[in-house]
Amino acid sequence: MVARRDVFQAIADPTRRAMIGLLAIKTLTINEVAGNFGMSQPAISKHMHILTECGLVVMVKIGREKHCRANLKGLEEVTRWAEQYRVFWNQRLDALEDLLNADGE
Repeated sequence: MVARRDVFQAIADPTRRAMIGLLAIKTLTINEVAGNFGMSQPAISKHMHILTECGLVVMVKIGREKHCRANLKGLEEVTRWAEQYRVFWNQRLDALEDLLNADGE
């Protein structure tokens, strides 16, 4: 059984995060994406494969070209995961603020 990549693996790389940001603005061909990065076409293809495998990028073939667009719905898993820590740290910082205010009185 082959393990499927997850969203966290995809966004761990800064190049892939930049690609998602680029494709969130507009749909681009793979060559247009590659034009924004100083790396080989095989390296771009590998990054795009990972992004499509975990559902963050959707590719549609139109004629001879593959057009890529971001699927930001795939980031909802990351948002849910990060939210629990936002709540935790807000509670901790509120408690610290209360403690500091109580000491100053």
